[in-house]
Amino acid sequence: LAMALAALRGGAGARRSQDLHCGACRALVDELEWEIAQVDPRKTIQMGSFRINPDGSQSVVEVPYARSEAHLTELLERVCEKMKEYGEKVDPWGGRKSYVRVISHDGTKMDLSGGKIDGDVASSLKFACESIAEEYEDELIEFLGGEADNVKDRLCSKRTDLCDHALHIPHDE
Repeated sequence: LAMALAALRGGAGARRSQDLHCGACRALVDELEWEIAQVDPRKTIQMGSFRINPDGSQSVVEVPYARSEAHLTELLERVCEKMKEYGEKVDPWGGRKSYVRVISHDGTKMDLSGGKIDGDVASSLKFACESIAEEYEDELIEFLGGEADNVKDRLCSKRTDLCDHALHIPHDE
């Protein structure tokens, strides 16, 4: 009986960790997409070589700043700070945890009935976010560098398996 209880507790711990990492991945993508949308679409950055070619030309192109590698790298360095604006909700039927924004982008508090907001949740989510941002930086830049659809599902479920249970997570698109 003790071994069965230990196995159940281990499974619940693994599920909590999976819920946390999946939630962090989804929140990370949400925050990055929101930040990208805030950039003026007319703003560009020069990319390429600044060296002069033998014919006197340069191989410089202007690309939209919002989805440039420079901007995305900068965002990845600071975006996990936003996890303090998230709370934890537990599904009463399945016990799965999800993470939702509890403070809107303009600073007003949002309804979190049935949810939990505390420093432990925020720090765990921030740590998971930082781990994902570091481990999957190239994939995040690849997906967000273009006009990709369903980045959350493609990155968090298909590419990384962080959300292999995502069929049970409501999509907020």
